[in-house]
Amino acid sequence: MKNKSIAEIKQIIDENNLSDSDCSDLQRDSRKGVQKLWKAYEQGQKKEKELELHFLEMCQYEHKNYTNGCEYIAGIDEAGRGPLAGPVVAAAVILPRNFKLLGLDDSKLLNEHKRNEFFTLIKEQAISFGISIVSNQKIDQVNIYEATKIAMRDALSQLDPCPDHVLIDAVPLEHLPCTSESITKGDQKSITIAAASVLAKVTRDTIMKKIHKDFPFYDFESNMGYGTKHHMDALKQHGSTPFHRKSFAPVKNTFSG
Repeated sequence: MKNKSIAEIKQIIDENNLSDSDCSDLQRDSRKGVQKLWKAYEQGQKKEKELELHFLEMCQYEHKNYTNGCEYIAGIDEAGRGPLAGPVVAAAVILPRNFKLLGLDDSKLLNEHKRNEFFTLIKEQAISFGISIVSNQKIDQVNIYEATKIAMRDALSQLDPCPDHVLIDAVPLEHLPCTSESITKGDQKSITIAAASVLAKVTRDTIMKKIHKDFPFYDFESNMGYGTKHHMDALKQHGSTPFHRKSFAPVKNTFSG
């Protein structure tokens, strides 16, 4: 490594072709450029190990159920219980046993670029997935909790093969055709629920961005229907849209139609 240029060393590091001997050489190399590359490499390795550990921690529920004889484990999550406008969306997904996607986490903890990237990868690699959209009109008819359960059951019904066990984020579902468990903050504890959370959120965000084009005053593209100050001000000034949940108090109190 001593006779190599900094550009050549960078290429070797980028290709992840470092041997133990190479690492020793880089540590001893006094060139500032090399030391900068070495420090960045070490930080990258540390980050990689942290992601590996976190991924293993998020696979504990899946591993437990595989050990108990389950073959197909589904995760279910929703997006959109809290907003004042738009649908609630639920997703269900069965991942292969050897699935690995470092960095996958609760969709709310990921930036938009990463969510969109993972959305595509999850759909490509999943054994099966289902996505269900329940409108704001249905939410007003049955309440948001019941609408969420309707969406979750519908997403689950789309899976083929049928799962042996279902991991659900927070919401208990009764009378399922298989065993299940409801996990508080499951999207941060189960990799399968985290995958479902990404499918649900990206789907719902896409819907809200489309609605934004017809009703730009409310800034749905940014707030996704949540009651931000701008959204509340627009609601008071312009009234509600056909996509607002009129049974929700902040909308009900300002509804003029």
